[in-house]
Amino acid sequence: MEPEGATLPSSLRYLAVDGAMGLGTSALARLLAERFDARLILEPYEENPYLERFYRNPARWAFQAQLAFLASRFRQQRTMRHLDLFHHGMVADYVFDKDRIFAGINLSGEDRELYEVLYAQMESTTPRPDLVVFMQGSVAHSIQAVRARGRAYEADIDEGYLGELHQAYTEHFFQYTRSPVLIINAEQMDCVHNPEDFDELVRHVAQPRHPGITYLRPTRPDLFS
Repeated sequence: MEPEGATLPSSLRYLAVDGAMGLGTSALARLLAERFDARLILEPYEENPYLERFYRNPARWAFQAQLAFLASRFRQQRTMRHLDLFHHGMVADYVFDKDRIFAGINLSGEDRELYEVLYAQMESTTPRPDLVVFMQGSVAHSIQAVRARGRAYEADIDEGYLGELHQAYTEHFFQYTRSPVLIINAEQMDCVHNPEDFDELVRHVAQPRHPGITYLRPTRPDLFS
């Protein structure tokens, strides 16, 4: 087992965890930040003033909600360039590319065209993760977790929308080239609640790696059987 005070290797100063809704990205980012004594960066998701209105009427509020997310995520990403000296790296619960994944589902027409112009200008100045941990899982897993966390505006989230989101995430990270990607399956490895699975992930995160995609094969594939 890695010691609690283990630090990120010198080649890994910025680690990002991402995946579709309900797969535990924020919880896993917290655990990794604690293990590596790194600065934790959590997206201020619920501060979006249009979020509840978007869930009630996506067609009416998608553009406003998406631009609010884009601005918020961009501001936070820019501040990440100035780490305090008492931490040995940072762990975030999202990558900036997340914004474009959602925009691809929620926007169309002139709204999408304007969004793409703004995104391109911002994306080029955001920090690049040294490693992305991409969490995969089923739509059923996401629905169960989203409903269990009890956010009122998510109560009636559409299963078809979540299906689109899962597909968009998979397509995005299977052709992602900004950073190395380590893929874990949340159905097979419970890195948030099972210490053995988490320790296995920590060992793989700390290893030197080549650019491209790496799959973390669980040593206990019967975990969810």
